[in-house]
Amino acid sequence: MRKVQRLRGVLFALGAALGTLVGNPVAAAEMTVTDVAGRSVTLSENPQRIILGEGRMMYSIAPLVEGNPFEKIVGWKDDLILYDPDAFRKFQAAYPEDTDRLVNFGNPYSGDFSIEAVLENESDLLILDLGNLFKAQETGLIEKLDKAGVPVVFVDFRQNPTENTVPSMLLLGRILGTEKRAAQFIDFYIAQMRKVTNIVQSLPNDEKPMVFMENAAGWQPEFCCNTFGSFNYGRFIELAGGINYGSTVISGFSTEVSLEGLIAADPDVLLSTGANWAEAKPEVTAVLLGYDADPESNVERIEALAARTGFKDLRAVKEGRMHSIYHQFYNSPYHFIAIQQLAKWLHPDEFADLDPQATFDTLHEEYMPYENSGQFWVSLEQ
Repeated sequence: MRKVQRLRGVLFALGAALGTLVGNPVAAAEMTVTDVAGRSVTLSENPQRIILGEGRMMYSIAPLVEGNPFEKIVGWKDDLILYDPDAFRKFQAAYPEDTDRLVNFGNPYSGDFSIEAVLENESDLLILDLGNLFKAQETGLIEKLDKAGVPVVFVDFRQNPTENTVPSMLLLGRILGTEKRAAQFIDFYIAQMRKVTNIVQSLPNDEKPMVFMENAAGWQPEFCCNTFGSFNYGRFIELAGGINYGSTVISGFSTEVSLEGLIAADPDVLLSTGANWAEAKPEVTAVLLGYDADPESNVERIEALAARTGFKDLRAVKEGRMHSIYHQFYNSPYHFIAIQQLAKWLHPDEFADLDPQATFDTLHEEYMPYENSGQFWVSLEQ
């Protein structure tokens, strides 16, 4: 009798346990990460429905995923389509169904971003840019999403990319479950950066030219000029062996410089950024660099920039030391391409054997889901 009672007790306990398991499924596995803003964030260990605060974050997602980089992306902001349509068409040709299904959630830092759409699409993570941390806090976006159970993490490829690319790629590798791939890319990144910095560190300061970088030259055809402080392209110039003019006048990210100030500085080298902005803004006079660039047209465009009032009399223009480079390098993990090309322009003898085009081709062969094409830098021909 006692044996029967004990058996019944065991069966009852098993039944209760099974009932508990059925009624209360095991909670999804979670992980806690520290994002680039220094925030501790708990999220699903394997998020499947990710929103990108900027479409241009695909520059960093693509190298980390050997298969379909859109597999876990449900939507984004449409900046890639508007401001780098050449790259968007590359992604679209490779993954037409995925690019067509993506939801445009709007600007996360303005009123057109819909929390309701986030929830309707069952999103489980939003990735934002560090440069907009204050806006995200000020608008209450982070707090609202936290209450809705949608975590937010910050990465940075724009504000301070030379310091934050490695931690950002490590973070994305954890989120996407591609840590090994992230480590491989980081090894490649460091090796390419060292090809420049190992040489530049031995150059005396009096051999470093003064460089002026015009941010988005021709975006506003009659305007001069925006430039970078010791961040982003300003920092790229310094790492490539130049003295960045913007760093001498501002300690922040960017500043406006008058034409009179530029003429007075009369830099040794004149640089500008350009991209295919003409589809979104036809009136631009920028150099339209990118995957679909027309080299002949871009020669004409850089000549027109050089012929602007005040510019044509600058020493750098007269000596043929005026160049334009792809604007979007400033917001991607492969800004080492830009640094290599800047180094060749600033110190042609020291970097005679460096081949940024070959580096860019290798990047595409090993880490991008499409082939390289087009034109990403051009020099004023004399």
